[in-house]
Amino acid sequence: MLSGSDTGIGHALAKYLDNLGFVVFAGVLNKDGPGAEELRRTCSRRLSLLQLDITNTTQVKEAYLKVSEKVQNAGLWGVVNNAGILGFPADGELLPMSVYRQCMEVNFFGAVEVSKTFLPLLRKAQGRLVNMSSMAGGIPLPRYAAYGASKAALSMFSGVMRQELSKWGIKVAAIHPSGFRTGIQGTSDLWDKQEKELMENLPADTRKDYGEDYLLGLKGYLLHMPAYCDADLSPVLSAILHALLAKRPQGLYTPGKGAYMPLCIFCYFPLWFYDFF
Repeated sequence: MLSGSDTGIGHALAKYLDNLGFVVFAGVLNKDGPGAEELRRTCSRRLSLLQLDITNTTQVKEAYLKVSEKVQNAGLWGVVNNAGILGFPADGELLPMSVYRQCMEVNFFGAVEVSKTFLPLLRKAQGRLVNMSSMAGGIPLPRYAAYGASKAALSMFSGVMRQELSKWGIKVAAIHPSGFRTGIQGTSDLWDKQEKELMENLPADTRKDYGEDYLLGLKGYLLHMPAYCDADLSPVLSAILHALLAKRPQGLYTPGKGAYMPLCIFCYFPLWFYDFF
């Protein structure tokens, strides 16, 4: 069972696993949207679509009942918590509290609720829990205070669950990809809305301190972000597959160019060097 299958990594993963012969339960934010429609059109009849807004407790429970009805006593082999939002990348001081709350609600609380709800089925199969975190969840990255904090919380949750669930034979992994081109970067309309909210909530003193040129440049950074992201999602898909199938999966995967090096520098070098880097 995976969440966030409308676009990006989740969408590619649903197709990838279906193509390999898995029985896939693909959770989507919009069951009538283009992403869901494409999965219906291109995937086998083994794939089941689930209406799943992970911040909606009712939908999480309904998804659990549908999956439980299909797998029955066999249990569920894997849960991949992939659904997530980026929020508007800006300095932590500039971000409205609503962005912090929204990132935590989706990236952390939603994933925790899905995990807790489906754990009885994972226990039956001695299966796998895979949480899609981020490079920003393991190391501090400028402009990602809200997103990084929510993903760091998810990574810590994954680590604790890995320890606590081992007695049941359940294996837990966190994925920390580097920059990949996915739907999480959002749409122009969403950026406009979040940028407007950010600007409207800025105190005059803060606006003056940062300067208009800097504030106007924030959206430019966001628009250029896809150019620095890898369009080939295969390293992430391979890491998730290994986490699901390997006899001894890793607790942490860092797929993608540059995901491992900053983590090493952060862990083994003085902080002033990492900050300079």
